[in-house]
Amino acid sequence: MTMQFFDITGMTCSHCAQSVAHALNRVAGVQGASVDYEQRTASVRGTADVAALIAAVAKAGYTLTPRALAAAADAPRAGACCDGQQPAAPATQIAIIGSGSAAFAAAIRAVEAGATVTIIEAGTVGGTCVNVGCVPSKIFISAAHIAHTQAAHPFAGIERHRPVLNRAAQLAQQQQRVEELRFAKYEHIVQTNPAITLMHGRARFIDAGTLAVMQTPKDGKDQEPPTEIRLTPDKILIATGRSPKIPDIAGLAGTPYWTSTEALASQVLPQHLVVLGASVVALELAQAFLRLGSRVTLIARSTLLSHDEPALGEALAAVLAAEGMTLLMQTQVLTVQYALNEFVLETTQGTLKGDRLLVATGRTPNTPLLDLARAGVAVDQTGAVVVDERLQTTAPHIYAAGDCTNAPQYVYVAAAAGTRAAINMTGGDARLDLSRVPAVVFTDPQVATVGLTPAQAQNLKIDADSRKLMLEHVPRALANFDTTGFIQLVAERASGQLLGAQILASGAGEMIQIATLAIKNRMTVAELAEQLFPYLTMGEGIKLCAQTFTKDVSQLSCCAG
Repeated sequence: MTMQFFDITGMTCSHCAQSVAHALNRVAGVQGASVDYEQRTASVRGTADVAALIAAVAKAGYTLTPRALAAAADAPRAGACCDGQQPAAPATQIAIIGSGSAAFAAAIRAVEAGATVTIIEAGTVGGTCVNVGCVPSKIFISAAHIAHTQAAHPFAGIERHRPVLNRAAQLAQQQQRVEELRFAKYEHIVQTNPAITLMHGRARFIDAGTLAVMQTPKDGKDQEPPTEIRLTPDKILIATGRSPKIPDIAGLAGTPYWTSTEALASQVLPQHLVVLGASVVALELAQAFLRLGSRVTLIARSTLLSHDEPALGEALAAVLAAEGMTLLMQTQVLTVQYALNEFVLETTQGTLKGDRLLVATGRTPNTPLLDLARAGVAVDQTGAVVVDERLQTTAPHIYAAGDCTNAPQYVYVAAAAGTRAAINMTGGDARLDLSRVPAVVFTDPQVATVGLTPAQAQNLKIDADSRKLMLEHVPRALANFDTTGFIQLVAERASGQLLGAQILASGAGEMIQIATLAIKNRMTVAELAEQLFPYLTMGEGIKLCAQTFTKDVSQLSCCAG
């Protein structure tokens, strides 16, 4: 494999550089091309014919001139550098399949370590979080919270009213912010980092050391047959994420159901939204649509948040029911039909009808099309890539990070995994510690957890003690006229060391990191109870809960130390 250098004329903006890079990367034999707009130069890695490269760029409207003489003059002689020393080892070449948070965290860290990186993306750059997950959903949820607050706030003397909603305008603002963040945090990084090349295409393994990439046009307008390019990088990172999992329900596949992607992109609000699912995505979107004026019925196979502390799901169910949501617990959907703009669901609790159906029953790894068996990469029963604490797969030079693996499905876990995978792919030794992973459900009130629940501690045969503080004992909650929820702390009985926390409260997501850091630093509840917490804050509730292990907080003054 060789590196070729060129001058480019005709470029007038950074978008031109993207067009040239796109044209170069489509040429057979190119294993990676980068374009520097400021320098008006291109570097091409691979075995492509120079004439083919020049022709491809000319077709795009630019002129490509080889820099053979300059490259030769700048290149060190074989066996020695210009100062007589031995030349540096060639840069590690890394291919990353996917372009989400794990992929970009890895790419940035790998380049910092001197590697060159090719990112391969079959769809939209940026992955789930920025495009169809965290960012648009939190914008949507925040808008719904504002609408609900106007109609149902608790303060006397301020008139409540149902706001006039313009979903199309709201969606336009939402998508504009998505596009801004995608450019700033993903596309701009590729444009400004010559060591990172973005290749549009779908990758699969030929063997453990070879990737075949069926290239696709970035804009989807190119009608030429797609070109397959083969890469033989030194290291490979699989970071392909997950997609919505669709349950096998009779009749469902032939209907225009929504996943979270379609729900967040809809310009209209349903009259009656039926939601299948009872975990994070289902609950967040169900409450948001309810607060924006839709009638909502949620169907749960068991209970809400069934994998968490039972009290959390029970209390959240009461809140949602009080807001007007219909909750069908312990309910199975038998069949789904769609006709005349209406869904008809036959369930174990009878017939249910709605104009929209949101399926939010989990996500499945994007691994089936990768031909992982050819590379010797093992997956678990769900299709998730099996990795160790170094993010290494069963193939020594292949790593994986993010939601496609068997790690917790959180974007901050994905980014941390990508960074550590990059360290290990470039000669370092980093581990991903998943012993303390905080989690947040962005309902209102929010649900936030970290560490062990009382039941989990018991299953591990840990002699633990726990205390639950209702928010009516937290001064800030009283000042907010919002005392719905509780704080629960779990500690080892003998030592008092904090083992876990479960919080249902407005702002629980901001509070949980206090407990996370306390667990990490092996603090006891006694030490936590002695800390100085600002008054009035919701975080002070964690201190008050810690005090309940030894005191009756109802008998303390409002800011007792």
